[in-house]
Amino acid sequence: MDRAACQDVWARALISAWSAAPVWFHGDVAAGNLLVSGGRLAAVIDFGTCGVGDPACDLVLAWTWFAGPERKLFREAVGLPDDAWRRARGWALWKALIKLAREPDEEQSRVLAAVLTDPVVD
Repeated sequence: MDRAACQDVWARALISAWSAAPVWFHGDVAAGNLLVSGGRLAAVIDFGTCGVGDPACDLVLAWTWFAGPERKLFREAVGLPDDAWRRARGWALWKALIKLAREPDEEQSRVLAAVLTDPVVD
């Protein structure tokens, strides 16, 4: 793993903070917590880590589920400022590293590579 690249992503995430009014966040937007019906999102479940504050943690799916062009579309649809995406990238880095440390697998290696190569914002 590219330690310098990881440190750069982390440093960029740390230099901003959510300055708007706190908003509800889910805290664990993962495939197992989304219910789909007829090819469309029907429900979000498992609110054990929900809270009020910075929504950046819910943007991690940009790197876990989407590829480059899809990430850009997702970013545009969400409409949050660039700093939120820098913090989200930090969350995605943290989550990928934690999972890789516990049980290295191809999927988390792919996520880490996406986090390190695609910042979503300039």
